[in-house]
Amino acid sequence: MSPLSAAREALRVYAMGTAVILAQLLRRCLGGFSEPAFPHQAGRVAIVTGGTEGIGYATSRRLARLGMRVVLAGNDTAKAEGAVRSIKEETLNDKVEFLYCDLASLESIREFVHKFKKKKIPLHVLVNNAGVMMVPQRKTVDGFEEHFGLNYLGHFLLTNLLLDTLQESGCPGRSARVVSMSSATHYVGELDLDDLQSSRCYSPHSAYAGSKLALVLFTYHLQRLLAAQGSHVTANAADPGVVDTDLFKHVFWGTRLIQKLFSWWLFKTPEEGSWTTVYTAVSPALEGVGGRYFYNEKETRSLAVSYDLDLQRELWGRSCAMTGIPDVTPDVLSGRLPRWEEATLSLLPPSGRGPQTGALAITEHRPRGVLP
Repeated sequence: MSPLSAAREALRVYAMGTAVILAQLLRRCLGGFSEPAFPHQAGRVAIVTGGTEGIGYATSRRLARLGMRVVLAGNDTAKAEGAVRSIKEETLNDKVEFLYCDLASLESIREFVHKFKKKKIPLHVLVNNAGVMMVPQRKTVDGFEEHFGLNYLGHFLLTNLLLDTLQESGCPGRSARVVSMSSATHYVGELDLDDLQSSRCYSPHSAYAGSKLALVLFTYHLQRLLAAQGSHVTANAADPGVVDTDLFKHVFWGTRLIQKLFSWWLFKTPEEGSWTTVYTAVSPALEGVGGRYFYNEKETRSLAVSYDLDLQRELWGRSCAMTGIPDVTPDVLSGRLPRWEEATLSLLPPSGRGPQTGALAITEHRPRGVLP
């Protein structure tokens, strides 16, 4: 990418961030942020990716305080031990645990799902929170550009592998929920379906914004598939705003200086940033509501192109190919599969060393009278 194009992408992202910061400043001057009231969630189970720090930690702590059993998914075991201990002490909830999951590795994601399913517990809330922001050009262990591979594709695979458990856990009047963390930067995001890995021209700003747009497109198509099945699972996207976390370590030095000096005034705290996520995950007002984008605990419109059904479907299909899972879209939308679990994805049985790398067993049970 030429220096001029890179500068253009950076300016677009920073302009969007500035607009959000100014809106947050105005709200703080007019009375600040008020935490919503959340109902108790005893007996329910949640997974929060990136749950050991930042917004993920604040989300995990809030869900634990509401009485949920919370599984923190992350790739830093040492940090996780302290996070789990702190959450247990603060919330007096002993049902908080950590399971290792490196979202930059498809094998690690499959191993995580295998370990979680061995617990034989339900799953009512999946929070796709983890991510990287504006990192230098580098790849995941599977060769994907890191923003696309970790922020989006890792969560795409994780969600698909857990859908059968979510489906079994949801029930009429109490749906299971998938909440995927997006960002206002998706409004300036673009996706080149022929170059999803940004191999031709790389901009960390463009790659980050594109990964957040991909999460919105994924959320809407997932909800379309779930709704077509009459599923008791919903999928929504949440935007936390500009939050004071360690994600800013790769941004422009001027932004880091502003964060250091004025974050208490201009940025949301991780707790404030988690409220929209928690609201989307547990609010009774959103029972049965899916395919929406939430910001400041309110539904809002996402980027116009995110509602493009063809773009949603094409991205989903390519993501299935990249992660090695079947694309059930044709069968689901044609009504050939009566329920989501009729096309269940599960890990192959462990061979003593854990799940086989990259191996998926596909079990498709067709109803009687329907030809293959």
